[in-house]
Amino acid sequence: MIKRSFDVVVAAVALVLCAPLLLAVAAAIKLEDRGPVLFRQERAGRRGRPFRIHKFRTMRDGPGSAVTSDTDDRITRVGRLLRASKLDELPQFYDVLIGHMSLVGPRPEVRRYVDCWPSVARWRILSVRPGITDPASIAYRNESAELAGADRPEDYYVSVVLPRKVEMYVRYVETRSFLGDLRILLRTVQAVLGR
Repeated sequence: MIKRSFDVVVAAVALVLCAPLLLAVAAAIKLEDRGPVLFRQERAGRRGRPFRIHKFRTMRDGPGSAVTSDTDDRITRVGRLLRASKLDELPQFYDVLIGHMSLVGPRPEVRRYVDCWPSVARWRILSVRPGITDPASIAYRNESAELAGADRPEDYYVSVVLPRKVEMYVRYVETRSFLGDLRILLRTVQAVLGR
């Protein structure tokens, strides 16, 4: 109850305080290529229930890998700035507000990657709401740069990055606490501002 109440209050306040920034980002996206402002994609939520995550769109439509590296030519100029600053994640406060996500929790993955998780880990991870941030998000905040160095970014993600993330997701779920979440939020702010 404390965690959910905290999530709702922080998400609501963040959406109100960030409203001018949200409008400015939306305008910049629209001015660059007239495409949709938001990117929505189905992810696996708590207990495996699907939901649509919201992000600011940072890429043009087109064929490409399901994971994104820094060298992906679908990324727009505005998109590069949004990704570097993590401003593309701001619409997820809405997902927190309506109860699909939490401020802190394992990052929600698409079903194809969730199916790669070991079954024991899968149901442990999916026992909690996914989050905007978690220890894996902090550790892999430069993930797209790491993927850019791989010959086959998606294969590298599935075979190297994803297993490491799964370990961190499970560790978070098994040791989570409200104070621990506050520490993760603080570390996330420090990581973003320290870029």
